[in-house]
Amino acid sequence: MRQKILSGGAKELSYEIREIVKKADQLKNLGLTIYWENIGDPIQKNSEIPLWMREIISDLVMDNKSYSYCPSKGNLETRNFLAKLNNARGGAQITADDILFFNGLGDAIAKVYQFIDPTLRVIGPSPAYSTHSSAEAAHANQVPITYKLDPNNHWYPDLDDLYNKVKYNPNIIGILIINPDNPTGMVYPYETLKRIVEIAREFKLMLISDEIYLNITYNGARAYSLAEVIEDLPGIAMKGISKELPWPGSRCGWMEYYNKDKDKEFTKFCAALDNAKMIEVCSTTLPQLAIPKIMGDPRFKPYRKELNERIGRRSKIIADILCEIPELMFNETFGAFYNTIIFKEGVLRSDQKLKIENPEVKKLVESWVEKEDVALDKRFVYYLLASTGICVVPISSFCSDLKGFRITLLEENEEMLRNNFIRLREAIREYLASKAETVRVIA
Repeated sequence: MRQKILSGGAKELSYEIREIVKKADQLKNLGLTIYWENIGDPIQKNSEIPLWMREIISDLVMDNKSYSYCPSKGNLETRNFLAKLNNARGGAQITADDILFFNGLGDAIAKVYQFIDPTLRVIGPSPAYSTHSSAEAAHANQVPITYKLDPNNHWYPDLDDLYNKVKYNPNIIGILIINPDNPTGMVYPYETLKRIVEIAREFKLMLISDEIYLNITYNGARAYSLAEVIEDLPGIAMKGISKELPWPGSRCGWMEYYNKDKDKEFTKFCAALDNAKMIEVCSTTLPQLAIPKIMGDPRFKPYRKELNERIGRRSKIIADILCEIPELMFNETFGAFYNTIIFKEGVLRSDQKLKIENPEVKKLVESWVEKEDVALDKRFVYYLLASTGICVVPISSFCSDLKGFRITLLEENEEMLRNNFIRLREAIREYLASKAETVRVIA
C-alpha cells in the first residue's frame, strides 16, 4: 500500500471474552467437550424465552411496518415509553428527544469514544469491561486510564484513586460507571455514586453510565440509575435489552442524555451522536417495536423477578463451593450475572499444571503457555480449559494487574452448575498443589 492504513490505536482493540473462544474451539476440534462460562449469553446457558414474549415478537414479524426504516433516533412510541420509565424514578427527567437507539451497546460505546477529541480521556473502572476500555484506548491511541475496584472492599470503587487520577490528569473529561458491574458483579452503593457525582462536579466532567444490568440485581441488592443521582450534571446512560429480556441477538441498545442543554459542549456532543446516527439512517426496527409491548406487559416484572431470584440462588451455590479455597479472594455477587475471582498474591507460578489426558490437547496447550508473555492467570485458564473443558476468562485481560478469572452465573441447570463448579474448585486445588509438589522434588 502507498500509505499505512491502520490507525495506531487499533492495537488497543482486544476482546478476550471472544478470544478465548478461538482457543476453546481448537480444543473442541480435538474432541474436548467445552463448558462455556466465558460469555454472558443467557440463551446459550439454557434460558428459555417465555412463550408469551415470543408470541409478541411473532406478531410483530407479521406486521409489515417492522420491515421498514424507523426514525433515525429510534421509534417514537418506544422512546416515549422509555422516557416515562426513566422519569418514574424521580431523578433527571428526559423526553423522547433525549433517547438515541443503536444496534447494541457495542455500537453505542464505539460512537461515544469516536466523537471525543483524541487528546481527551474517559476514566473507567479496573477490572474493565473490554468493549469500553478497548474503544476508549483506541480513540486516544493510548493505554486506558482506569480507577481501581477494590476486591478487599466488595469490589467497590477506590474513590481516593479516582479522585487523584482525575485531579492530576486534566485531559480526563468523563467518568465511566458500570453499574451493576461487569466483570465483578458489584452493585455501586448510593453513597459511592453520589461521591462520583461530586468529583464530576468539582472538575466539570460528564458522566457515562453503562446500565445494561440495571434491573438484574438479587439477594437484597438494589441498583441506582445515573438519573437518580446525577442532579444537574451532563451525563449519558447506556441501556439495552440483550441481558434483561434477554435478547442478545437483537443487538438493540440506546443512550439516554441527561441535562443535555445545560452545558454547551455537551449539547454539541449529543448533537454529533444524533447526526452520526442519521448518516447511518437508523437502528434495527423490530426489537424497538417489541420493547414497549414486552416491557409494558404485566407479565414482564414477575418474569424478571423470577429470573433474578434464580441468578441469586446460583450466586449462593457458587459462593458455597468456591469460598472454601483460602488462596482465592472471593466476593459474593449481587448484580449482573458474573463473578470475578482473584488469586491472592504469590499463589500463581509458571511451574503449575493440570493433568491433561488427551496428548494432542496437552501438546497444543503447552505451546500456548510456553510463550514468555503469557500472564499467570491466562496460563491457569488455558490449563483449566484443557483439563476440564471449563472455559473462563482471565482477569488480566480486563485491563487489570490482578490475576484471576471471570465466571458467569447463567447455567439454568443447577445440577450441571454444581458439577461444573465443583470440578472447577478441585482443578484450582490441583493446580495450586502442583507448585508445592514441584518445590518438594527440587528440595
